[in-house]
Amino acid sequence: MQDPTPIESPLLARCTHDGIRHGFFTRQGGVSKGIYEGLNVGLGSRDMRDDVVENRRRVAGYFGQPLERLATVNQVHSPDVITVDAAYAGERPSADALVTATPGVVLGVLAADCGPILFADPKNRVVGAAHAGWKGALFGVAENTITAMIALGAERQSILACLGPSIAKASYEVGPEFFARFMDEDQRFAAFFSPSQKAGHYQFDLPGLTTERLREAGVTAENLDMDTYPDPERFFSYRRTTHAGEPDYGRQISAIALMEE
Repeated sequence: MQDPTPIESPLLARCTHDGIRHGFFTRQGGVSKGIYEGLNVGLGSRDMRDDVVENRRRVAGYFGQPLERLATVNQVHSPDVITVDAAYAGERPSADALVTATPGVVLGVLAADCGPILFADPKNRVVGAAHAGWKGALFGVAENTITAMIALGAERQSILACLGPSIAKASYEVGPEFFARFMDEDQRFAAFFSPSQKAGHYQFDLPGLTTERLREAGVTAENLDMDTYPDPERFFSYRRTTHAGEPDYGRQISAIALMEE
């Protein structure tokens, strides 16, 4: 039986000796079948629930924890963050980021093109995880996660953040209305758009925007620079599924935890 082997961030790997473990999990190492083949952890997908639960159990097990200690949220493309503590009992409120200073709780965010961000302050032992699609990146989910970590005792200058596998600029064509929405917020966002081959359309650099906003927020940031769209062996992709006319799609998970001493 193949176990999940996640991708590690070189930046966050520095925190291993501080008792912080993380992983950007791929679709490999799970039990799902068909279009969900592999490690689909999406409870909102139409995959067999028992398979999804087993996949989530394997993720928790990577951190040495039971399934009940894997904390995720009902993601709604918001800038909202929840704080998880020792009283966590499996609830999944609507939000798009989680933070904790409690050892033994695994924070996870799901994605299938959107940007998963994992955060760690090894000095003060506070961690976070955020799901940053274009709405989250635009309206501040990363900044709100940093603020929530600071409320738990983190220090901005000690926070490390890594953006995991997400859809890259070359794979993300958008229309004029999408571009206009960003221009209405801030003209500086034009730097993350380039004209595409289709008249009036653009290639959008979501990872570039997300990483830049992390750095502007005063934390040390890294982008793994892995495009989910052209890599079906490793990653689920909402946009690839849509273009292929498939009825549904799986989700991969990115997770981080303070290990118990």
